[in-house]
Amino acid sequence: MKRILTGLVFLLAIIVGSGTSAFSGSSVAKDAASSLPDENGRRSYHTKEVMTVAQNIEDTQSVSEEETAFEQDFGTTETIPDPFETYNRPFYSFNDRLYFYVLKPTAQGYASILPERARISIKKFFYNLYFPVRFVNCALQGKSTGAFTELSRFTINTTLGIAGFFDPATSLFKLEMEDEDFSQTLGCFMGPGFYINAPFSGPTSVRDSVGAVVDLLIVPTWYVLQNYSYIYTGVKVFQAINNTSLAIGEYEDLKRSALDPYISLRNAYFQHREDLIKR
Repeated sequence: MKRILTGLVFLLAIIVGSGTSAFSGSSVAKDAASSLPDENGRRSYHTKEVMTVAQNIEDTQSVSEEETAFEQDFGTTETIPDPFETYNRPFYSFNDRLYFYVLKPTAQGYASILPERARISIKKFFYNLYFPVRFVNCALQGKSTGAFTELSRFTINTTLGIAGFFDPATSLFKLEMEDEDFSQTLGCFMGPGFYINAPFSGPTSVRDSVGAVVDLLIVPTWYVLQNYSYIYTGVKVFQAINNTSLAIGEYEDLKRSALDPYISLRNAYFQHREDLIKR
């Protein structure tokens, strides 16, 4: 029975970590951007990633409006295959309701208790924990400078930054985070497969789901899952609430700007992930 429960929690962890936020329409999963918040705490990783996706959505809307004429003249536009749209759309609706009726009210209550600076520090702490993922994938992609930067950042932030709650690596040494994961490593050799809108996680793909499993094994989470599965799940839920509390209002803006939120988020997700691989 314990093994069955552990297996279920493991699958949940993969779902939660396989894409970026279901409510921002981007990945990250792991959910990271190119720099840390400023000293006033007004910009989080999630905020910068959502701004990127917002621009992608604006571009996607223009593509959607002209898609038919473009295809007639020049062929099909580049997008991710979505053979399971019939199933993905209900999951999108589920995630949408989950955000508005559960996650957002919880995050708002949480934000009313904990100051923004403290919540930003907690977000930095979790990013610091995922240093092995970024370091290993920089190495696998042959980015020696990026790997050295990540090693330096981890050393500085874990010591001077007090276990990663602060980011002197950026503020003092101008060392920006390298946003790499195994999905991007796979992206050097293969396409995304097909699109998946997973419950609780949102936009992802076959490639990103496989990458999430490998990333899960890179950090010391497998041991935690096997021995403290309930604690691990609780931590992941807490992390999701903390991240959401720093980005309330952004998903609403994205949704208002979309002609068809499902298609816009799907295409914006694909464009965002491809941009990360190409840079």
